[in-house]
Amino acid sequence: MPEDDVKAELASLWEEVRGRLKASLPKTTFELWLEPLRVVGAGAGTLYLSAPDSIRAWTERRYAGLLREILASLDVGLTEVSFAETEVGKAPGGDLDLNVNYTFERFVIGEGNRVAHAAALAVAEAPSEAYNPLFLHGPPGLGKTHLLVAVANYLKAAAPELSVRYTTAERFTGEFVRALRTEGAEEFKRRHRDLDVLLVDDIQFLEGKRHTEDEFFHTFNALYEAGSQLVLSADRIPSELSTLESRLRDRFEWGLTVAVEPPNLATRLTVLRRLVKEAGLEAEGDVLAELARRIDANVRQLHGALTKVIAHASLTAKPVSAELVDAVVPRISRSRDKDPVDEIQRRVSESFDVSRAELVGSTRAARPLQARQVAIYLTRELTDLSLPQIGRLYGGRDHSTVLNSIRRAEDRCREDQGLATRVEALRSAIHSRSTASP
Repeated sequence: MPEDDVKAELASLWEEVRGRLKASLPKTTFELWLEPLRVVGAGAGTLYLSAPDSIRAWTERRYAGLLREILASLDVGLTEVSFAETEVGKAPGGDLDLNVNYTFERFVIGEGNRVAHAAALAVAEAPSEAYNPLFLHGPPGLGKTHLLVAVANYLKAAAPELSVRYTTAERFTGEFVRALRTEGAEEFKRRHRDLDVLLVDDIQFLEGKRHTEDEFFHTFNALYEAGSQLVLSADRIPSELSTLESRLRDRFEWGLTVAVEPPNLATRLTVLRRLVKEAGLEAEGDVLAELARRIDANVRQLHGALTKVIAHASLTAKPVSAELVDAVVPRISRSRDKDPVDEIQRRVSESFDVSRAELVGSTRAARPLQARQVAIYLTRELTDLSLPQIGRLYGGRDHSTVLNSIRRAEDRCREDQGLATRVEALRSAIHSRSTASP
């Protein structure tokens, strides 16, 4: 079927699904959690959706089952839904779309990201003439993806004659593996080397993947020698990507390496004011200040906390107030919580009387398996890690296995009140461990 016909068919299907969602949910619920969803592809019985990072986890947990039920009732050969890990994207195998909201104008500049913003803008204004490669590093949720996509969006508008590709290291790996199995490596090389600008997010995902590392090494060399611009991001500086080949780490440091650091209080307040304004809401300054003081780790968590407050205000018909913030958002400072995953794994291991090795290992024995599912579920809920990142922390499991573990934990908690009580106790203990005085 021609591509335009496929897109039209998907658009029609999604309109039908949206209509049924709208009819079965309260208006505010639909507008807050389901209306922002976008269909980006379909294949192998799965409908692929994208969602803003701020609502994706909640929407996936709460409404994936309803979406599957609607798809089954339509009898269109699609029985599963999969949510994109970034705000926009296409189903596996295609280029990632560019989030039109990720621009330099919409990036909130603060002391922690000023240099990174300036460097990315310089690259966008003069590819291959400013810094090559440009390597941005920092913890998740600080705006690295925003800056990479901003470069791509800028070039798309200002220099449409340039060939620009934005992708992630995970997507690069997946496409490379599929290419070896199907079309062969030559077409894959053409797509990634016949470019003027290549932007690759989360480059740390290449660690430990020897064949993909080798392919990216040659891709990097080919582009660099051709004078093409490379922009990369990771959660650490190149020298700390210890399991990555040294020849790659060396090349990552050829250009400019810039840290993206957590936002200070003034920056967090600016972000909140912009989000509230864009949502068409009213909130007093002391409310936003209190929220900004409570969430100091990253912008993604800040956005998520505000979304949670707005949702509770909408569902309970209460004003957005300091009292509501106090009730909804715990006094947790993630930046002071050095390793929340370690805390989760330690407490779950103790609660279920299993070793840490069993928790992250491959055993399918009943007790370690249940403990693992609970640990993965809590890690998803209490951190801002993506499904692939969580999978790597639990024995290198893939996206679908992690998602299945989360669903199994939720199902078992609904069926087993004793387990639900145990999980709630674990959640409270982990929260109290992370609590910091204001």
